[in-house]
Amino acid sequence: MAHLELVDVDLTLPDGRPLLNGVSFRVGDGAKTALIGPNGAGKTTVTRLVAGEIEPDSGTVTRSGSLGVMRQFVGKVRDETTVRDLLLSACAPGVQTAARALDDAETAMIERDDERTQMAYATALSDWGDAGGYDLEPFWDEVTTAALGVSYDRAKWRAAASLSGGEQKRLVLEALFAGSDRLLLLDEPDNYLDVPGKGWLERTIEASDKSILFISHDRELLSHAATRVVTLEPGVAGATAWVHGGGFATYADARVRRTERLDELRARWDEERAKLQALVLRLREKAKFNDGVASRYQAARTRLAKFEEAGPPEAVPLRQNVSVRLTGGRTAKRAVVCTGLELTGLMAPFDTEIWYGDRVAVLGSNGSGKSHFLRLLAGGGSDPAPEHRPVDELDLAVVPHTGTAVLGSRVRPGLFAQTHTRPDLEGSTLLEILHLGTAHRPGMGREAASRALDRYGLSRQAEQKYDDLSGGQQARLQVLLLELSGATLLLLDEPTDNLDLESADSLQDAIAAFDGTVIAVTHDRWFARSFDRYLVFRSDGRVTESDEPVWDEARVQRQR
Repeated sequence: MAHLELVDVDLTLPDGRPLLNGVSFRVGDGAKTALIGPNGAGKTTVTRLVAGEIEPDSGTVTRSGSLGVMRQFVGKVRDETTVRDLLLSACAPGVQTAARALDDAETAMIERDDERTQMAYATALSDWGDAGGYDLEPFWDEVTTAALGVSYDRAKWRAAASLSGGEQKRLVLEALFAGSDRLLLLDEPDNYLDVPGKGWLERTIEASDKSILFISHDRELLSHAATRVVTLEPGVAGATAWVHGGGFATYADARVRRTERLDELRARWDEERAKLQALVLRLREKAKFNDGVASRYQAARTRLAKFEEAGPPEAVPLRQNVSVRLTGGRTAKRAVVCTGLELTGLMAPFDTEIWYGDRVAVLGSNGSGKSHFLRLLAGGGSDPAPEHRPVDELDLAVVPHTGTAVLGSRVRPGLFAQTHTRPDLEGSTLLEILHLGTAHRPGMGREAASRALDRYGLSRQAEQKYDDLSGGQQARLQVLLLELSGATLLLLDEPTDNLDLESADSLQDAIAAFDGTVIAVTHDRWFARSFDRYLVFRSDGRVTESDEPVWDEARVQRQR
């Protein structure tokens, strides 16, 4: 048995801005509940409240059953974290503490082998056993075999950064679903997963008897996996929660009906208030000349006061109007020409020509080389001319390759980074980023910068640092910078992963109107349907072209 319940939860950010306002919802035993809403509405914060990492200002958060959590960072680990560390991140705090103590004791034994250190090491070994650590290792062997195709002994000291984002996700998801925790919090579990991985996730959520609250922006996943949908709706006093008791298939219609009902209720309330105010004014004038009307006047005033004290009905939720204006510019007819291109160790040589105006989706399973291909083009190709220098300040690693990838005349690449890792932006506020500009993007005054941020729903975050934004807000800022930079070749690496539904719609419309060439790596089935060409990175290393999306590629066949 496991359940989760939030009742009238309020939370204010450290800068004084209200984030959550009376949020209430329940996840019953065995329920599969999706938590959605605009970027920055507080979805990840809700998971932190449930996990006990932060406390609400008011209201209660209660849960039963052991808790397993997938953090949003999984999939973009680029530090010294190992596979073992990733698996530990999905364990209970007691297990993590015992593991850290054991690691510290082993390090101390290497540095000094005295009696005190030996006793500490023996204690750490005992605590690790008491925490169930020895029982975990056979379980982890099953998990790494299922997720990575190798045993735990071979994988445990491997750097997590050497895994693709999808492999990191799959590893932690396998551990959580096969583990003993009865309540799961999954923060964007589908990000970085290829389509076979998303299909596996949909089936696994649906078949699981665990209680699950998950955050996602993937419409296909929401349609197949969610039995209830909780929407965080931003408001002036913070976000409130609306619960749709059905699946995502009926969500859109239910939301329209609800908005219409709220509009009608507010109109009726405004009419009733206007009538009461008019009555009070009329009786006040009469009472000046007729003492017999005074009691009626006071009664009308009391009635109006009580009516206004009760307040209006629930307000229609604020809508984020994200306006993307990607412009681009005319380039040579052949925007990209690849001849005998082979990314070392990732794919067999292939040839392709991508023409000005093409919308090309790059498809394939995780680890097949798609992101490497985009990074090669983002750096200007094999032998970039000065005009092909990227329009941003990304520190792009060299992509080993043979053959050539050549960009056409006036083709200026702009890269949307999948992990949102931007050392050039870290530590700066959004206004500072736009004010300073770059060699390819002129600086902007405060007023112009504020208007640009407002078009992307980021005006309230203008004084926040890039590092402190949500994943979706970082994604929207990246798109804004591409808009301002003058890129004529958009290289988009999983652009919709963290975008809310409305922002993804706006991006798709902007791509359709973009005067230039677009190449996008995506596992978003809905987004991919808007493209007209498909490059498929096959599991056997071949690269082929298809007129239709191909979603059934198996795991890459490579020595692991």
